Amino acid sequence: MGQNIKIRKGFDIKLKGEAEKRVTPLSPAETYAIKPTDFHGLTPKLVVKEGQEVLAGSTLFYDKYNEKVKFTAPVSGEIAHIKRGEKRRILEIAILADKELRYKEFKKGDPSSLSREEVIDQLLESGVWPLIRQRPYTVIADPSEKPKAIFISSFNSNPLGPDNAFLMQGYGDLLQQGINVISKLTDGKVHFNILKGAKGSEMFDKLNGVEKNYFSGPHPAGNVGVQIHHIDPINKGERVWYVDVQSLLTIGSLFKEGKFDATRIIALTGSQVNSPSYYKTIVGAPVKQLTSQGIKTGDNRIISGNVLSGSQVDESTYVGFYDDQVTVINEGKDPAFFGWLIPSPKKLSVSRTFFSWLTPNKKYDLNTNLNGEGRAFVVTGQYDKVFPMDVLPVQLIKAALIKDIESMENLGIYEVSPEDFALCEFVCTSKVDSQSIIREGLDLIKQECG
Repeated sequence: MGQNIKIRKGFDIKLKGEAEKRVTPLSPAETYAIKPTDFHGLTPKLVVKEGQEVLAGSTLFYDKYNEKVKFTAPVSGEIAHIKRGEKRRILEIAILADKELRYKEFKKGDPSSLSREEVIDQLLESGVWPLIRQRPYTVIADPSEKPKAIFISSFNSNPLGPDNAFLMQGYGDLLQQGINVISKLTDGKVHFNILKGAKGSEMFDKLNGVEKNYFSGPHPAGNVGVQIHHIDPINKGERVWYVDVQSLLTIGSLFKEGKFDATRIIALTGSQVNSPSYYKTIVGAPVKQLTSQGIKTGDNRIISGNVLSGSQVDESTYVGFYDDQVTVINEGKDPAFFGWLIPSPKKLSVSRTFFSWLTPNKKYDLNTNLNGEGRAFVVTGQYDKVFPMDVLPVQLIKAALIKDIESMENLGIYEVSPEDFALCEFVCTSKVDSQSIIREGLDLIKQECG
């Protein structure tokens, strides 16, 4: 039986630029790209070269240390270029797309009639497997392991995050097919987590084969790590897999239609967007395809993802593999008189420093300014107010800083992910880059403890 969980610690950052509830199909872009850098810890091995023709679903590269995990083309066409960085590191494989997409054919089938091994083979061969990730470490799931449970967060509580209940309208059958597939991957439960009382979420109540849990409260209630912590915490040696709802559609389509359908609906959001909205495109779409829909002039910061944990990009690159949101906000390089010291109703504060606590529903036009320089990292209690896990965040970060493996394990490193510390960064007086520190700590634990 599912649970009702209220998250009490956290903070909703209400920003201007929420996407309007309409989806516009975009005209095909000239090129699309897959970036190996989107997959943390991956060492890619190429199987294509520039000028080669590929189908949607054709293998581009595979994981050097797990050759079964393949990464395939989202569109058909010709390999336009393979961009490399320092030490010939592969940064992106761009494909000059056909006007009419051609698909590599895979087996169709009812997942209920297939064995676990057959389902895994299909997911691996098609390149759909990377959509399934694991905790701890926040990396692509290892197909040779079996998770104790699988989690699906059906809502996004990040600032200006996409409304998945709206996006899933009309896709109930495909969503159910995706659930039927991933249910074959575990002997445990498949947890489907829903925002309690959200408009349009009634369709999720009709899904079968999952345990439905209902969450309420501020961000980071939608983070899958927070949900796992409150429902089925991860201990050392355990694995939990997770999938987002749009990925479920891709998984379901693979078994229903026998093709890798890389369609993705992306929210173009932010105060510097003229008409924030949803756009239907394909995984690996160029950022320019979205920003050309209209952004304001000025010194803008373009983010693939959300403002808390997304990546800064420019219009010459491509949307991240896992991102369903592109955010554009003001860079904020103009100096302010007396900096952050002057009280103003336009300023947002988690504390009562300014007046934002008097207008909790007001939306703000924030920029990227840190509003202060780095300071000594001291215990202030700020993190504890926004970190809804039974973990000591400051102590864990300090243990990661000094690479104390035993302390990190004792303090709960296996339960967390960098995105879980994004709010801690936002409220931090010391301006500590908490997400990077936790990422390095997780990498060290994975290297030393496996």
